Amino acid sequence: MGRGTDRGTRHGRRRARAALAVLTTAVLGAGVAGCDAAGGGSPAPSDSASKRARTAPVWDTSPESVAAVGDSITRGFDACAVLSDCPEVSWATGGSTEVDSLAVRLLGRADAAEHSWNYAVTGARMADLTAQVTRAAKREPELVAVMAGANDACRSTTSAMTPVADFRAQFEEAMATLRAKLPKAQVYVSSIPDLKRLWSQGRTNPLGKQVWKLGICPSMLGDADSLDSAATLRRNTVRDRVADYNEVLREVCAKDRRCRTDDGAVHAFRFGTDQLSHWDWFHPSVDGQARLAEIAYRAVTAKSP
Repeated sequence: MGRGTDRGTRHGRRRARAALAVLTTAVLGAGVAGCDAAGGGSPAPSDSASKRARTAPVWDTSPESVAAVGDSITRGFDACAVLSDCPEVSWATGGSTEVDSLAVRLLGRADAAEHSWNYAVTGARMADLTAQVTRAAKREPELVAVMAGANDACRSTTSAMTPVADFRAQFEEAMATLRAKLPKAQVYVSSIPDLKRLWSQGRTNPLGKQVWKLGICPSMLGDADSLDSAATLRRNTVRDRVADYNEVLREVCAKDRRCRTDDGAVHAFRFGTDQLSHWDWFHPSVDGQARLAEIAYRAVTAKSP
């Protein structure tokens, strides 16, 4: 009687353990089925995987089309003939073999001819950039190259220069317009050249100074040989305003994940006489345009800004 009871007890325990095992399997199975229903059979991403997804680079170092906006520098003004545009040698989109523009370096010469466009306008200021961006957006470029702001400092007098707050608002408007029309387009923003250095280089050339009198950047180039305190203050005021503009370009661009600047490289570039137009000794020559293309290409193709 006692042994039978022991056997019955052991059998009951085995049955209980078996039942528990079946129940556990059922519960786990239901849990797996629940993951399948919610996640399509894939495990939830780990924290590290989620972090990698959030920080994945959004910059494409090989865009397949380029549009340029800006002013006379991007139009190749005075690089080929006096007081004339020469977009063929533009640092951004020109087809010249002497320059190898940003578009040529990125796309190849044949594709650059079909898939790059120049909407820059000689004399344009930052206030004009929104209209240029609007026109460029119709082409749906993958990269928009921007060089603007020199004419905001190159005014008849220093008091006529664009106020920094207005310059910021105008650039922000242009960027907002671009982003609304081209949400995934990349933007390369060049810094503004050091206009005072251009004056210091060009003032040694008599022909250049005669061309300056026709109205090229009078706030910096007017009365070119004067070194008195008033002229020095005027030129330094222009120099400082350009520095302020460049800071605006950097700050506004930094707020956009798909925008890069040249990190001040164009402003820091020491243009010599070989890099200046042999007509006005102020705008970039063909060689100067090639140097701008090199700077832009390095910035666009860098693995990280």
